[in-house]
Amino acid sequence: MLDRGTTVEKAVTSYVRSGQTLMVGGFGRGGVPFTTIKYLADNATDYRNLTLIKNDANEPGIGIDLLLKQGQVKKLIATHIGLNPDFIRQMNDGEIECELIPQGIFAEKIRAGGAGIPAILTDIGLGTEVAHGKATYEMEGKTLLVEPCMRGDVALICADIADNAGNAWWRGSNRNMCVVMGTACDRVIVEAKQIVETGNLKAEDIHLPSVFVDVVVPAGPLPHGEL
Repeated sequence: MLDRGTTVEKAVTSYVRSGQTLMVGGFGRGGVPFTTIKYLADNATDYRNLTLIKNDANEPGIGIDLLLKQGQVKKLIATHIGLNPDFIRQMNDGEIECELIPQGIFAEKIRAGGAGIPAILTDIGLGTEVAHGKATYEMEGKTLLVEPCMRGDVALICADIADNAGNAWWRGSNRNMCVVMGTACDRVIVEAKQIVETGNLKAEDIHLPSVFVDVVVPAGPLPHGEL
């Protein structure tokens, strides 16, 4: 793990590269690593050709939209894009590839990736575009889709509180996909709204243990106020 006091700049330059697959936490505005994303956007020439795995496309002007509108992303894998009409236009114009996955399957594919499970079986999506090009498996008289797990090179997630060892805690629904993403990537950058001394978080309150985390960085001021 990088030393305590590591900046967003040092964390990103240590682990993120052009062409990588990044899992980005958050849904809407909760759990989104806005500070880390802004650093990537402010240094756009250094971080390009990215594949992003994120629950949604954020709203125009915040979050990963900063990366989308600058052409830093080649593909977005998501469950919901309806709040970002700018991205919908980019998708329809063929500027960025988009893969939409049912939200429950999205979460389970990431969980499987973190658990070392190569694929899951499901009947969700059979007979729809979701099943296009995917293998099927017959079991007990039922046809099931084979959904490969999802893993990433680097997870970018935002916790409400993290300690200096990397243990992280979320308030309410801010947790969303952050915890499973933290288990399913080779490197994990936790952006924390509050960083406390190791031992201040009770063991039973820790959602993501430090063993998964490579670095904790402080969150900067949010572009839209506190959540």
